[in-house]
Amino acid sequence: MDNLNRLIEKISLENQIGLEDIPSIDLYMDQVIQLFENKFAGSKRNENEKVLTKTMINNYAKGKLFIPIKNKKYSKQHLILISLIYQLKGGLSINDIKATLDGINEKIIDGDIDLERFYNSYLSLSRRNIESFKEDLKHRASETMEEVAKLEDKQPAQLEKILLVASLVNISQLYRRAAEKLVDEIIAERES
Repeated sequence: MDNLNRLIEKISLENQIGLEDIPSIDLYMDQVIQLFENKFAGSKRNENEKVLTKTMINNYAKGKLFIPIKNKKYSKQHLILISLIYQLKGGLSINDIKATLDGINEKIIDGDIDLERFYNSYLSLSRRNIESFKEDLKHRASETMEEVAKLEDKQPAQLEKILLVASLVNISQLYRRAAEKLVDEIIAERES
């Protein structure tokens, strides 16, 4: 696919909130939303899409997806957890996210986790995932071109895109299902 490198650029893979992006002072909700909008603007599919809204944050708080807020301000820990929620919601239900993060929230409350270190580990894995994704996308595009060539169609570019979309959705579903099974294991371990 000729436009593969442009596609990779358009999806803004490197957009993450790093620890250096999080102020050391607590933020009000509007400031949190602004931080996320600024950082993830390139990740939006269109201009009308919202990265984060007050309703989303309130629902996360009501659903106890993160530790309680103090004085309507969000600490560095809250911002890390909201960032994790933002990343997880692309592939998991809110209930699965809650089940996944419950253990982290408990460790924060008990003082048993260095959340910044944990988040840096996540960011490190994320950077490696991006590199793997770029290589995998090129490989899948190449395989798609090979399959389309077998079809001898008069509009191969269109079929190539359709097959690549189907292939990417398929692999995405496989990864999501694997993640859901891991969430099920987390839930089962908590219940026993």
